[in-house]
Amino acid sequence: MDKYSVSDSIKYVGVKDLDLDLFESQYPVPDGVTYNSYVILDEKVAVMDTVDRRADRQWLSNIEEALGGRNVDYLVVSHMEPDHGANIARFIQLHPEAVIVGNAKTFPMIKQFFDLDTEGRILTVKEGDMLVLGQHTLRFFMAPMVHWPEVMVSYEETEKILFSADGFGTFGADSGLEEQWTEEAARYYLNIVGKYGVQVQALLKKAAGMDIRMICPLHGPVLKENLEFYLEKYRVWSSYEAECHGVMIACASIHGNTAQAAQELAAMLKSRGETQVEVVDLARTDVSRAVRKAFAYDRVVAAAATYDGGVFPAMESFLEHLRSKNYQKRIVGLVENGSWAPVAAKAMRTMFEGMKEIHVLEPAVTIRSALNGDSRKAMEELADRLAEETGR
Repeated sequence: MDKYSVSDSIKYVGVKDLDLDLFESQYPVPDGVTYNSYVILDEKVAVMDTVDRRADRQWLSNIEEALGGRNVDYLVVSHMEPDHGANIARFIQLHPEAVIVGNAKTFPMIKQFFDLDTEGRILTVKEGDMLVLGQHTLRFFMAPMVHWPEVMVSYEETEKILFSADGFGTFGADSGLEEQWTEEAARYYLNIVGKYGVQVQALLKKAAGMDIRMICPLHGPVLKENLEFYLEKYRVWSSYEAECHGVMIACASIHGNTAQAAQELAAMLKSRGETQVEVVDLARTDVSRAVRKAFAYDRVVAAAATYDGGVFPAMESFLEHLRSKNYQKRIVGLVENGSWAPVAAKAMRTMFEGMKEIHVLEPAVTIRSALNGDSRKAMEELADRLAEETGR
């Protein structure tokens, strides 16, 4: 708890979950995840969110230790997703004196999740409303679709703390360093919130009007220093800009020939002065990590084998994930392989055409079984075109 302590008056009562294998039953979290919750101790006491049901016992113990026998006046519900809201009913049963604070979209969801009588024990807040706790004052701002419709954030005006809900959250239980935070926060953001860049931009505009000294998210470390770094990362991610001028070669190979071609293309690009080139084996890389890498680079090459009259499933899954996360503003090259009827490029082109502001370089490179003189020459030409591009 010391690592995540907030201030003398605001206590961290969250829990590390080091045993979870898949976050949301789909994203690998080898370093676990945290479920963050906070207690503000003032004339009035406010608990900021609950935690996942996997962590209820430790969380309740942390709460009681922080309270030191005091009653709870308010339970502020920023987000109803079960990794944060699972213990609302249990908490209210243990603290019947507490009033639940939420917005107009919060309370219908509480009714959906719990058989809980909230009559006379709720406080509905709207944009800009304040809750005075004593020396501390919470001001509420709505953040719909970041990344559920009922999400709101809270700004504590005295200590200038933004309780940011899922914003600025990360996978991993110990991702405090900026470089480590960036990778796991990017994987978290781009795969979970990435579709909603417009909504995140709207929230960032609200945050720009606040004097923020600290950010307390619902996952990952409390952010206390160099906040401009984290805010800038969110600006880039939510505007779908590339983080670097480089090329990701996403490869979906069955027997290794397409993978060999991908490696040769990488060498060709490096010989043309490209310093940031990365080959990603889609069959052996979790799709959430591949998606994160695709958003990092300004240029992407999709290299895949033909399969059952379409494209190899690892590539199909990757491109579908990109589409669903609103992938856009990139330059794309295509490499297909097929021994008798290569059609992977056609399938990949169709998928990219369903995305915004994607410029596909033509023609695609066609390999028949394995690289030969003609297909290698076509790859050299693709490398030339990629190296000439400056990103969009």
